[in-house]
Amino acid sequence: MARSLCPGAWLRKPCYLQARFSYVRMKYLFFSWLVVFVGSWIIYVQYSTYTELCRGKDCKKIICDKYKTGVIDGPACNSLCVTETLYFGKCLSTKPNNQMYLGIWDNLPGVVKCQMEQALHLDFGTELEPRKEIVLFDKPTRGTTVQKFKEMVYSLFKAKLGDQGNLSELVNLILTVADGDKDGQVSLGEAKSAWALLQLNEFLLMVILQDKEHTPKLMGFCGDLYVMESVEYTSLYGVSLPWVIELFIPSGFRRSMDQLFTPSWPRKAKIAIGLLEFVEDVFHGPYGNFLMCDTSAKNLGYNEKYDLKMVDMRKIVPETNLKELIKDRHCESDLDCVYGTDCRTSCDQNTMKCTSEVIQPNLAKACQLLKDYLLRGAPSEIREELEKQLYSCIALKVTANQMEMEHSLILNNLKTLLWKKISYTNDS
Repeated sequence: MARSLCPGAWLRKPCYLQARFSYVRMKYLFFSWLVVFVGSWIIYVQYSTYTELCRGKDCKKIICDKYKTGVIDGPACNSLCVTETLYFGKCLSTKPNNQMYLGIWDNLPGVVKCQMEQALHLDFGTELEPRKEIVLFDKPTRGTTVQKFKEMVYSLFKAKLGDQGNLSELVNLILTVADGDKDGQVSLGEAKSAWALLQLNEFLLMVILQDKEHTPKLMGFCGDLYVMESVEYTSLYGVSLPWVIELFIPSGFRRSMDQLFTPSWPRKAKIAIGLLEFVEDVFHGPYGNFLMCDTSAKNLGYNEKYDLKMVDMRKIVPETNLKELIKDRHCESDLDCVYGTDCRTSCDQNTMKCTSEVIQPNLAKACQLLKDYLLRGAPSEIREELEKQLYSCIALKVTANQMEMEHSLILNNLKTLLWKKISYTNDS
């Protein structure tokens, strides 16, 4: 007879425990390997995404090839391509065609931005028209006079900004910026760089608002690569974590955690006042109105003095330009009439076309962003009034009667309320 594995009754319990232990161990090993496999797969996917997003070497090669063949020129070209005193640091890119890096230029910190492909129009998720084949830095052509170039720039501004009475002043300002070596003349290479940069709304806005406190200063450019002033804190709130850790943090918990890592309330109030002042800067400025189409916290930052600084202005667009592009767009519902995340118009169900009027003004979007930011930790003596004013601000509509008067009144009331509370503190 074959012997049993547990021949005696006194061995049955230890035998059962041994089998149970083996089962638990196998189960533990299976789930351990499963976690390792899934984790490795997630890390691989994220790394692949990172390498697709962060293409600084490709960007530098394209720009430097054009510079070394004499196609483009600019104040940053020699440092980028010859002396290599301008280099890319941490990657901040969120889209492959919009490269963004922290950088160093001659020991000065900055933010480097580069376009991997030229944008012909605003991106509404789907193309407004078929994308045409283009040649990078093809305009202006050799033989173009300075006067002809000025006419080209003037026509571009008229299409983007509308028929403003002072566009000639802006054209002259652009020629001053384009003269990178400050020799009093704009070379063909400098003109090609300037023309490519003028297709970008952020660059245009930096030039228009170059004397404003909350707009980062332009440090230099080469082709459609440009370097702007660095900002110490590159998000309105939150804490920067390695992307591997970010993968395992639920979005709801992340939002709650972000609210914990904010400055003291008086400092938050000062930053908020800066945002309200920036809204004033782009609302009916010297060259028309600009629309803030992505007012998320990641696009706003601040310096060591808690003065607001814009980090990313690529989704701040001229109102005239947006209206012209969106007005005849086919739509099934209002969801089809959105640019960025915040510029929304309505869908006319009779014509099945988007209307041109944006529903919510910049101030309402800014107040929506500031609501939780300011109310958390707000002093009890002003909390009720602050909440009331913020909700009145969020309710603003472009189509409302006397909108401009209400806009100015609410904006000034908010600034006054905040300043009164912090004006005698060290944080102001």
